[in-house]
Amino acid sequence: MRRQQALTVCYGLPAAELSYPFGEGTAIFKVAGKMFVAISLDDEPGRATLKCDPEYGSVLVDQNDEITPGYHMNKRHWITVLLVPTLPAMLIEDLITDSYDLVLAGLPARVRRSFQTTDR
Repeated sequence: MRRQQALTVCYGLPAAELSYPFGEGTAIFKVAGKMFVAISLDDEPGRATLKCDPEYGSVLVDQNDEITPGYHMNKRHWITVLLVPTLPAMLIEDLITDSYDLVLAGLPARVRRSFQTTDR
């Protein structure tokens, strides 16, 4: 169920694009061509790898067995979240939107303005 929630959150973000560059087993969501989350589709309970503020990510990893440094990513800037019912749904949603916002913040201002919305 958490995987479906994660996918729904990603679909709802402005200009989020879905692709499968690593095969049908991994959904990659990007904004302006930059990845903000990878969600595994062919395992249970599923995993989401997403960008995270390094200090916050370190705290999350220390406090949660379900959160580890980013799988196949820069371990300082990315985390992998096991999509289990023991993690609050709101935490997963917040981590996805934070990842999206971090990727947006790294874009040039002219590009960033075209994706920002006052609805979030």
